[in-house]
Amino acid sequence: MAAEQPSNGIRKGGTVFFRALVTIAGLVAIWQGIVAIFRPPHFMLPGIDRVLAALAARPELWQVHAVTTASETLIGLAAGAAAGTALALLMSFLPATRRLVLPSLVVSQAFPVFAIAPLLVLWFGYGIGSKIVMATIAIFFPVASAFHDGLVRTDRGLLDITRLHRARHWQEVALIRVPSALPSLVSGLRLAAVYAPIGALIGEWVGASSGLGYAMLLANGRAQTDVVFACLLLIAAMSLALRALVDIATRNVAPWAPETA
Repeated sequence: MAAEQPSNGIRKGGTVFFRALVTIAGLVAIWQGIVAIFRPPHFMLPGIDRVLAALAARPELWQVHAVTTASETLIGLAAGAAAGTALALLMSFLPATRRLVLPSLVVSQAFPVFAIAPLLVLWFGYGIGSKIVMATIAIFFPVASAFHDGLVRTDRGLLDITRLHRARHWQEVALIRVPSALPSLVSGLRLAAVYAPIGALIGEWVGASSGLGYAMLLANGRAQTDVVFACLLLIAAMSLALRALVDIATRNVAPWAPETA
């Protein structure tokens, strides 16, 4: 099968982004319908007009706070994806480490993210460092787990061919297991792209001086619900853009990976 052209990858990534926008538009229409019919107090559920007005009146939300959260998210996504990929490869190249690393990886997910967030702020400070670590932790497990599953579920027929030719274990992993597991890695990255902003937000909620999570806390304490919803809209747009970016980037790495949306 011929490799997919980059323009096709960009077109499909744009299609996913467009579908998500259509879905969000439908949800916004339902939201506005509820506001128009039931007329709840503005501090409980503001209309989309008030939220957009808050975005226009508070340019620092998207000029400062959104930029801070996006920076934390992008760095955390890159770090978490690299760490998760490296750990999955380590367990594949050195099978003996799997018995030690895999249970530790599973146990690490038993701790709620909110529980360790104060510790990360204590260790790495109130700056961008603790938020990047939090985003990395949120992204690390989906990538490592998905890629590892792909590596261990390689087609047995392909593995039999390598053993027939007496290939070394590292050759089996590098030439057969890794290419076969790339679609699984892509799926993990797509999932991580959605989780990435969550990790950064949790870190900002615990302690920060900038970011959308910090802006939401301040607005919530002042009953400025329209500002809270404005931050949520920015986070949703960020997640959509990040997911589309991952789709476009990974389309060239694993063009045979199945569509997920």
